[in-house]
Amino acid sequence: MTTTLLGKSAKGARHLSLLQHLEDTAVAATHVFRAGTRQAERYLAFFKIPASEHSRFLLHLQVAALFHDVGKANDEFQAMVRHKAVRQSLRHEHLSALLLCEPAMRLWLESAAIDVDVITAAVLSHHLKASGQDGDWRVLQARSATPTILRFDDPQIATALRRVANLVGLQDPPPAFPATSFAHQAWTPAFEALFQHAALFSRQRTQNLPRWNFLLAVKAGLIIADSVASGLWREDHDLERWINDVLHRSAITADDIERDVLEKRIKELGPKWTGWHGFQEGASNIGRRGLLLAACGAGKTLAAWRWAHAIAAKEPIGRVIFLYPTRGTATEGFRDYVAHAPEGEVALVHGTSAYELQGMQENPSDSMKDKSFVDEGAARLFSLGLWDKRYFSATVDQFLGFIEHSYGGLCLLPALADAAVVFDEVHSYDPRMWNALVTFLQRFDIPVLCMTATLPPTRRQTLTEACGLLAYPTSTDMLALDDLEANETHPRYRITATTKDAALESAIEAVRAGQRVLWVVNTVRRCQQLARQLRDRLKLTVGVYHSRFRLMDRQQRHRDTSTRRSASRAIFASASTVNAPPNDPAQGPALND
Repeated sequence: MTTTLLGKSAKGARHLSLLQHLEDTAVAATHVFRAGTRQAERYLAFFKIPASEHSRFLLHLQVAALFHDVGKANDEFQAMVRHKAVRQSLRHEHLSALLLCEPAMRLWLESAAIDVDVITAAVLSHHLKASGQDGDWRVLQARSATPTILRFDDPQIATALRRVANLVGLQDPPPAFPATSFAHQAWTPAFEALFQHAALFSRQRTQNLPRWNFLLAVKAGLIIADSVASGLWREDHDLERWINDVLHRSAITADDIERDVLEKRIKELGPKWTGWHGFQEGASNIGRRGLLLAACGAGKTLAAWRWAHAIAAKEPIGRVIFLYPTRGTATEGFRDYVAHAPEGEVALVHGTSAYELQGMQENPSDSMKDKSFVDEGAARLFSLGLWDKRYFSATVDQFLGFIEHSYGGLCLLPALADAAVVFDEVHSYDPRMWNALVTFLQRFDIPVLCMTATLPPTRRQTLTEACGLLAYPTSTDMLALDDLEANETHPRYRITATTKDAALESAIEAVRAGQRVLWVVNTVRRCQQLARQLRDRLKLTVGVYHSRFRLMDRQQRHRDTSTRRSASRAIFASASTVNAPPNDPAQGPALND
């Protein structure tokens, strides 16, 4: 008796047939991107695809879903999912693409006006392991001399192809397959056609950008649908109900942002809050895509929230995302603003966010008391578990990673495409991050605000001229300019040129007077040497904070530093770990070495 084809490794007593996984993926695609939803509209707009193309997009995505894993119908993969010690010779998605390029199969699909190149490219790369004719997984280059036995004649594959025929309106039955062994010469025409069509498609992409955008949307959509189908089966969720509950939610309104974030942040500021500055008021009029330039301490973050508030009042968005270049700035952005919102609607997303959240909840601020920011069930779904969040503070790489084919970034695309996004501190982006930002701004369409205190003229020109961002404030924004000038000329620093020895004596004197000192140096060794020197002179505990500490210890030192605990303690940090804060005369000097 023929062994049933499996789509996934068994989970306890539960088994998933290959056909069921193909159908689940098509169903997931249908529900994630179904017509008439904000999610589908925003997703297509993100890729600059007209709304009139929705039916065609969804049809191609459903066909890709029904083809994406047919290559698992081979003896090696089936032995592997049954936990037998088998080393795969070929990637299953490469075999799926091979079937699509079999000449008779290609003609069959083309007769229904299907863009087979788009389907094939999406299927071939849905695991991001298509490396052409070189790389770790060379396309259709077997790693073993033993021929891979194909099972494309299995009844499950026949049923999947009938599903395709019904979907695209084909009356003719699908063609027969050449042979059961991949090594058989009958597959040579399909093998050659795969590379010929891939090369031609690649050459044509600059000549037909709409088609290329269409491919990107289908490819990303397939990865998303496959991830949903796999993850929800693994966690035993009802597919349609879960998608409706976490993805197809009502839009964020301006009132939501006012209630969830702004009012709570203003209340937290207490007496420090003196009302909106003209500069912040004017941020509401920047428009969909802007560049906000203002000095440190001018109130850019509140201005950015005013911008998001204005966007939500003008167009439907499902999320507000703040992106930062470092984990530390993302964590502080979460602590100061995002954490005010209801606990089930916020997310801190970076490489060590779980540790940071744990540390915050051990010593919570008022905005975090009695809240839990970690949902274990959602965490098991990885990036999909973030789909129901409305307010994000994250590092740039977590969301823009999709540009470099990051799987997590691709799975976060439904959230990104349905958001207003703020990129903070763009002056500090390294070349790789900067190139990703420019590519993102030029190729994709969502409301965006970039912010910085200062920016080289060439980068500013790139953002305003090449990327179409509106610079704010301009010479016509007199109220905002007057407000910024008042803030920038307000005395906030006392800068004194000194020597190391004189600075050391000043630090000792300040600590003995009960003040706090932060001394920033630029190497770990100098940080350690100064700490020993001060400890010997003062006979007190000296805090040391630098990049070579374990993560858990760095978190504690960061909290000690930022909250300025222990009035009699001198805290030292290397420049690679923390930036010196503005000087507070009442707390003693901040010394920058």
